[in-house]
Amino acid sequence: MESLVAGDLQVEIVEQPNVFRCNWKGRSTARRPSDELKPYFEKVLAAAAEQSRSVEMHFEELGHFNSSTIGALIVVIQDARRKKVKLSLVYDSKLKWQRLSFEALRMFEKSDGLFELRSV
Repeated sequence: MESLVAGDLQVEIVEQPNVFRCNWKGRSTARRPSDELKPYFEKVLAAAAEQSRSVEMHFEELGHFNSSTIGALIVVIQDARRKKVKLSLVYDSKLKWQRLSFEALRMFEKSDGLFELRSV
């Protein structure tokens, strides 16, 4: 699986036995990040579903993302649930902007266990 480079944002994929780990780095400041993120993560989620893997997105090294990126993440969360792929978002709770942004996504956690937020 190839990494994504979109402007100042890089998403590096590390394939582990049961997981696609997506390491987000840099900054996501595009006006329409979904133009790049949606097709990219459709491929990641399709591969994960086919190979019975989960997906972990790690944001600890991300410097910033805008509200448009949150919207793109919501689409990915919904797509993962439709595909029955377990998705985990891992963020740095010591960074106020990450804590506030990711806690707003907690509403997508359901009893099906397909989506989880984890802080480090």
